[in-house]
Amino acid sequence: MKVVICGAGQVGFHIARYLSSEQNDVTVVDQSPELIGKINDSLDVQAFVGHASHPDVLARAGVGDADMLIAVTFADEVNMIACQVAHSLFNVPTKIARIRQQDYLRDEWANLFARDQLPIDVIISPEIEVARAVRRRLHVPGASDIIELADGLVRVIGVRCQENCPVIHTPLRQLTSLFPDLNITVMAIVRNETLIIPKSTDQMLPGDEVYFCTESGKLDRAMAVFGHEEGESRRVIIIGGGNIGVNLANDLENHDKYTVRVIELDKARARKVAELLPTTTIIQGDALDSEILEEANVAHAEAIVAVSDHDETNILASLLAKRYGVDRAVALINKSSYGPLITTLGIDVVVSPREITASTILQHVRRGRIRSVHTLRDGFAEVIEAEALQTSPLVGVPLKEAKLPDGVILGAVIRNDSDVIIPRPDTEIFEGDRVVLLAAAHAVKKVEKMFAVRLEYF
Repeated sequence: MKVVICGAGQVGFHIARYLSSEQNDVTVVDQSPELIGKINDSLDVQAFVGHASHPDVLARAGVGDADMLIAVTFADEVNMIACQVAHSLFNVPTKIARIRQQDYLRDEWANLFARDQLPIDVIISPEIEVARAVRRRLHVPGASDIIELADGLVRVIGVRCQENCPVIHTPLRQLTSLFPDLNITVMAIVRNETLIIPKSTDQMLPGDEVYFCTESGKLDRAMAVFGHEEGESRRVIIIGGGNIGVNLANDLENHDKYTVRVIELDKARARKVAELLPTTTIIQGDALDSEILEEANVAHAEAIVAVSDHDETNILASLLAKRYGVDRAVALINKSSYGPLITTLGIDVVVSPREITASTILQHVRRGRIRSVHTLRDGFAEVIEAEALQTSPLVGVPLKEAKLPDGVILGAVIRNDSDVIIPRPDTEIFEGDRVVLLAAAHAVKKVEKMFAVRLEYF
């Protein structure tokens, strides 16, 4: 696949790294010589300095025979014009744009992106996606990651094993006998920043981050087995009144069971947020100031969500709130180098806009009958939902006889759009089933082939 990426920031770099590692033909364009230099030094892609919406620049990038254009520059308008030029002059089949300004996304302006107006096939709004991701994590206390699949029927949950976790030091093959009503598949274990695709003899150890797949209706039981029976966080303090904070507060306030307070440092922005959220308490001040936190009644809050523009503020404010007794801290972190430090500091959940945006884009890049894609831990692996075709090697044989690629594990099978099956060795997959699986990075291309339509099928 030939892909032109406009924008060499964190998301552009992340997507370029993914696609180039899978031997795609990738070209990156950005106005910043520093960002382009970083890509040329780090990745096996073509990259050059230029204005991403100019026709001559896109022509030089080879957009004329590109399969896809991904526009993720810092300017919404550049992203939109790049898609327009790619469509009108070069007839690029698929155009994806990141749009951050919320006014463009209002329902009354939806016709703006019609094919005969601004022909963008996929619009990505990181602020909305991140707000939804945080909302899911607040809904399931104890989960470090939550991925909803199969129209909400199945969830893949990330959870950290503590010393009191009932299932640590237990071989995975014994989980069913010890907990007969536990209907889960342990899909991955992250130990010391190393991904393990588990075998039946493997055990979970204290400090491990475990990803398991379960039917959504049985999630509470699964979380209890991992030692998490906390109630849902309903008294929430949000630090940062940017688009993410506003989207999250608006979402939470639409549910009567939440009480939300927003702390915003900038006075003018605080006034604007107060206009956007008339029923929410807005506090103007520094979230690192103890008096401001006390004004927000931090001692009685159940969760703090730090989503300001500064990683360091998010980390420190989360730690301060934990000292006041807040049960749960969620911090937005852009710098991947901070990731390994966060959980050792006591922050419960880290949210990465870059990874969330990349996951949203990748599901439109993956080939075959792949419905959904979610990246884990900076590209360690992908959780994939795919439809099993008659030509798939998985169809018609028990899983114990199927030749799954190394680094791939099945988590659930959805049949007839409603029945969830947690697979066992004798489970057989039928044509039309939806399959939820986890694939290590090196195995993703093999998974795509497993769910692709072969030419001889026609």
